[in-house]
Amino acid sequence: MTNPDIFDRRLRALRRDRMMGGFADHDFLYGAMLEELLDRLADVRRDLPEALVVGCPDDSAKAALERMGKRVACIDPGFLAARQAGGGVQGDEDALPFADDSFDLILACGTLDSVNDLPGALILMRRILRPDGLLLAAFAGAGTLPRLRAALMTGEGDRPGQHIHPQVDVRSAGDLLGRAGFAMPVADGDMLTVRYGDMLRLMHDLRGMGAGNALGSHPPALRRDVLAAAMAHFAEAADPDGRTAEQIGVIYLSGWKPDASQAKPARRGSATISLAEALKRKN
Repeated sequence: MTNPDIFDRRLRALRRDRMMGGFADHDFLYGAMLEELLDRLADVRRDLPEALVVGCPDDSAKAALERMGKRVACIDPGFLAARQAGGGVQGDEDALPFADDSFDLILACGTLDSVNDLPGALILMRRILRPDGLLLAAFAGAGTLPRLRAALMTGEGDRPGQHIHPQVDVRSAGDLLGRAGFAMPVADGDMLTVRYGDMLRLMHDLRGMGAGNALGSHPPALRRDVLAAAMAHFAEAADPDGRTAEQIGVIYLSGWKPDASQAKPARRGSATISLAEALKRKN
C-alpha cells in the first residue's frame, strides 16, 4: 500500500508553468538562494564538470555553471520551465529520469520544499551522482510565512484550512541527508525578512514565484469575508511605516557521494594522546 501524495503533481507543475511569464518580477527568493549556493560552490576546489540543475525558472543557474566551464543539464517539475532551459527535462525530484553515476554536481534550488518524497529524492540524487560528487541544495523550510499563516487561520476561525505547505526544519533535513547516504552532510539555515504593505501583494509574489498552494488536499478557496479578516489581521502586525515584516526560512544542504578517496573520521579511541596533552603542546 502506497501513501497518498502530499502534493498534487499536476497542480505543482501547473504552478511552475504559470509563473514563467513574469518570474523576473518575483525572483528575489530564488536569486538569494542561488547566489548563496554559487558562493558555496566557489569554495570547492574540484572541477565537477558534469552538472545537473534541479529547478530552472530562468537560465541564471545554468548560465552561471556554464561560465565555470561545466556541461549542464536541467530538470524542472514544470514543462515550460524545463523547455526554456534549453532542452531541459520535465520531471519530479523523487522520480529523476537519469542513470546512476551521471553527474559530478547537483545544484537543487527552490523546489525541494514541495516534493512528495524528500527522502526518496535525496537518495536518487545521491545515486545519480558519481563517486565524490557534490549535492548543493536550498529550499524554504521551517519558520516560513508565520504572519500569513496566522492571518489565514484568524480569518477562517474555528475551521482553518491548510493553505501553507508543511515545512522541514534544519535538523530533520540534515538527518535525511545522512540517511540518504551522503558523506560529510551539512545542513544550515538562514532567515530572510521581506516587508509588505498588504497581504495580497505577498500572495501575488508567492504565485509569481510558483509557490502557490499545491497540496493534494485542495483546500477551499478563500471567501471574501475570510480574506478581508485575514488582511486586517496581517495589517495589524505592520510597523509604523505601514509595512508588515514576513519571514522566509531557507535551508541549505550539502553532501558528497561516498568515495574511497574521501578522508575518513578517525576511529573512536584511536588517538595516541589526549586532547589536554595536545593543547599543552600547542601552548
